[in-house]
Amino acid sequence: MLTLVPTPIGNLEDISKRSLNVLMEAELIFCEDTRVTKKLLNLLSERENLTFKCSEFKSFHSHNENQILKTLTPETFEKNIVYVSDAGMPCVSDPGASLVQYAIDNNIEYDVLPGANAVLTAFAMSGFTHTEFTFFGFLAHKGKERKEKLTSVMQSSILSILYESPHRLLKTLEEIKNIDEERTIFLAKELTKLHQKTFKDCAKNLFEKFKEENIKGEWVIVIEPTEFEGQTLDLDDIKSLDIAPKAKAKLLAKMTGKNVKEIYNELMQED
Repeated sequence: MLTLVPTPIGNLEDISKRSLNVLMEAELIFCEDTRVTKKLLNLLSERENLTFKCSEFKSFHSHNENQILKTLTPETFEKNIVYVSDAGMPCVSDPGASLVQYAIDNNIEYDVLPGANAVLTAFAMSGFTHTEFTFFGFLAHKGKERKEKLTSVMQSSILSILYESPHRLLKTLEEIKNIDEERTIFLAKELTKLHQKTFKDCAKNLFEKFKEENIKGEWVIVIEPTEFEGQTLDLDDIKSLDIAPKAKAKLLAKMTGKNVKEIYNELMQED
């Protein structure tokens, strides 16, 4: 069978006994990075006085997953196969989902163990009382895609959570500040690690604080939702607007992802 095993995001003591048992029984381990996984198992072996028998490790990451999937057969899973990402829960801003889908498509038994996860940890630490959140992962580094995703975050009526690298944290805080400097932000640095720190303040104050800081470590950003007023427009609302067909087609294309010309022709046929 296939088992997805979460690994510690910092503190080795966060590995569960169940995860250790599965890793000890593994015959093949797919890893986001084989070097990281082997180092982790060595540390756990020393700390817990355990013996991990697995000697077969294969890389499985976002750049080679499609290629690896083509080499698999249902018979491959007659072994005890484990997948681990470098840290935290597989499939949460990490590879693994395509391996799960392969198991589903081929009627292969699989399981996912619960464990360490930066998103849920930061959500619980933030002090926000909202019961819903949307996880956006990492923003694109630049360009239209980054701008559009950040706009979605800042316009969301649901609590939003992002991951961010130390190199782009200040840029992200500045962009948030430029949209709404009074928006309350919670920041968590290096969760579960020795230098774990948290900050909660408005976007303006956090940007000013970190302008003078030497920013290090991996970050989770939790963003207070906007106070939503009014109603959301749907496609029928747009179609009923008394505006030029070309303008209407552009709006509908933006909402649906369809081709502007195709929608324009449809509008003309309806008239």
